Amino acid sequence: MEYNELIKNIKFDEKGLVPAIAQDVNTKKVLMLAYMNKESIQKTLNEKKVCYYSRSRQKLWLKGETSGNYQMLKGFSYDCDGDTILLEVEQEGPACHTGKYSCFHNYVIEDKKENDEILENIYETIIDRKINPKEKSYTNYLLKEGLDKILKKIAEESGEVIIASKNEDKNELIYEISDLVYHTLVLMVEKNVNIGEIKKELKKRHK
Repeated sequence: MEYNELIKNIKFDEKGLVPAIAQDVNTKKVLMLAYMNKESIQKTLNEKKVCYYSRSRQKLWLKGETSGNYQMLKGFSYDCDGDTILLEVEQEGPACHTGKYSCFHNYVIEDKKENDEILENIYETIIDRKINPKEKSYTNYLLKEGLDKILKKIAEESGEVIIASKNEDKNELIYEISDLVYHTLVLMVEKNVNIGEIKKELKKRHK
């Protein structure tokens, strides 16, 4: 399919490039900013996998071609001036080369309700531990031991939740469920499953 009429509405700079912002379609979090040219826009719209133009390598860059962290295109729009593109994507794995969920993780001012994003925060911390191990970190211990150890802990914590459910102490149940959630997040990082993918599945079931 050709998108010549669309491309006529895009204002490219003197190098034939336009900035493109990628946003997670499920979490609505901004993931990264990169650049596109006419060819990468055509490729992205035709194949539904986001392709950028690498200014450093001077060639097309299919996001995820080396890392496996592809961006599946779910929405494409441009701003009122036609000089910025917004890509709504399903992100496979972390978007940032550092292993962070989003490239925008260096906060100067941050105004948010901690509890609203606590799962995402823990998930990102687990990814960070995988890339930047810390001595005496329990998370690093689990990741180092590998899948079998993680699965064993999930089985143990599931049993603890069942036992706690039989008791009358609600706080104990909350504690054990939290343990199970944490170990499940470790498993998700180990198997490259992100929170956005879980939210998508839950939304599909809810409908």
